[in-house]
Amino acid sequence: MNEDPGVALVRLAELLGAELRTASAEGSTSAAPTQVRIGRVTQDSRQVQADTLFCCISGTEQDGHMFAADAVAAGAVALLTERPLGLGVDEIVVSDSRAALAIAAAEVSGRPSEHLSVVGVTGTNGKTTVVSMVAGVLNHAGRVARSIGTLTSERTTPEAPELQRMLSEMLDQGVTDVAIEVSSHALMLHRVDDMQFAVGVFTNLGHDHMDFHSTPEQYFAAKAKLFEPGRCRNAVVYLGDTHGKLLYEASGRTMVGVSLDQAAELSVGVDGSTFLWRDSLVNLPMAGRHNVVNALLAAESCLLLGLEVDQIAQGLSALEGVSGRFEIIRFMTSGGEAAAVVDYAHTPDALEQALLAARDLVTPGARLHVVFGCGGDRDSKKRPLMGAIAVQLADKVILTSDNPRSEDPEVILNEILEGCEAAASSGFAGAGFASAEFGRDRAPRIIQDRRLAIRTALQDARPGDVVLVAGKGHEAQQIFADRTEPFDDRLVIREEVEQ
Repeated sequence: MNEDPGVALVRLAELLGAELRTASAEGSTSAAPTQVRIGRVTQDSRQVQADTLFCCISGTEQDGHMFAADAVAAGAVALLTERPLGLGVDEIVVSDSRAALAIAAAEVSGRPSEHLSVVGVTGTNGKTTVVSMVAGVLNHAGRVARSIGTLTSERTTPEAPELQRMLSEMLDQGVTDVAIEVSSHALMLHRVDDMQFAVGVFTNLGHDHMDFHSTPEQYFAAKAKLFEPGRCRNAVVYLGDTHGKLLYEASGRTMVGVSLDQAAELSVGVDGSTFLWRDSLVNLPMAGRHNVVNALLAAESCLLLGLEVDQIAQGLSALEGVSGRFEIIRFMTSGGEAAAVVDYAHTPDALEQALLAARDLVTPGARLHVVFGCGGDRDSKKRPLMGAIAVQLADKVILTSDNPRSEDPEVILNEILEGCEAAASSGFAGAGFASAEFGRDRAPRIIQDRRLAIRTALQDARPGDVVLVAGKGHEAQQIFADRTEPFDDRLVIREEVEQ
């Protein structure tokens, strides 16, 4: 953005199609130049500095206009607002301050996405893995790439000011490519408005965030916004997902379709997978068929960014595992080796895919265990669905606590148990789930203490068994109503098997 203090606010007002009210002429609609320099934009009054444009967001819980006076007192030099406030600083008055925030943040940060190759990845599951893979392959090929998402930020997709600031800083550091997780919340709440994506990627759509989106149709519509005209120059879509296929067929634009069939001569094992992609050998050091799909999505994205097939195959083969995503920990039982798998799966579809992938690793005749729960203060409708999936696809099921937050953990566990019992009473014929041709002891146990639940499953394991511990993945804490405790599934597993 042009930092000339005589035109900064005027230009922002023009970009936003908004009214500029100058402090020197209270109530005036004049857009006369004002001697204000804007160095940063924020919607959080606690982050205001001397050169800040403070944006008043009308949220569902709090109205940011109530904090405008605090922001001015802290040094805000101007306000982005939905109504005149008359607090002695210049005001840009808009109809939708949240949408305006994204445009202002991009402008003040110098529109960094126009100078980077940005890959945006949306979908219910797989976003973290795909962005990590894209960045890893690009870096292996000599580019300077970074990723933004669950592993780097408090939110899956940061608010627009933080996101634009991160991109600007990366650009200054010589970064050439950025892969970003784009959540449905981010698309609905305008966090990625006014951004240029070189590639948009759709992984899949499952049951999640029904506490935010009223219907599955609205959830899909939110994800599909990434592929609207002007958002991304290229698109890569997983065709093995019903909604991905729908997006591919109905978008009216050219998209690259991806399916598992593109991984020729596929072999899956505990140490990873091998396959041919476009006639080049890939030795993917990450287990699970779902990770093969993630790798194919990343590969096609990198191809669109200009890498050669051989470069991409070599980059995929050199990848390191993604933290808490189907992360395998081998351990010894009294009679031989077994494996524990830690995965972030916290939706019905993700749990199903993780269990199917874990089943591939089970020695014939051995058993698949699962330890999982559901988070509190989140979409409660998925709890019985996950219970049904667990008893269909695992041999041994332990239900436990997973970030209950303000909810009673026992209530959450009983809602999961309802799904387990419903699936059992119907002969495991849950609509939409994989048929249960495995498993012998599906009656679930409830062990609310997560460490004890993990310990119990590990102690029950026999040679060749696999214990899937799902839900928390990379997280390193357990959140209760009155406290937050350190808790890392991976660390707990290692501590328990070393005793």
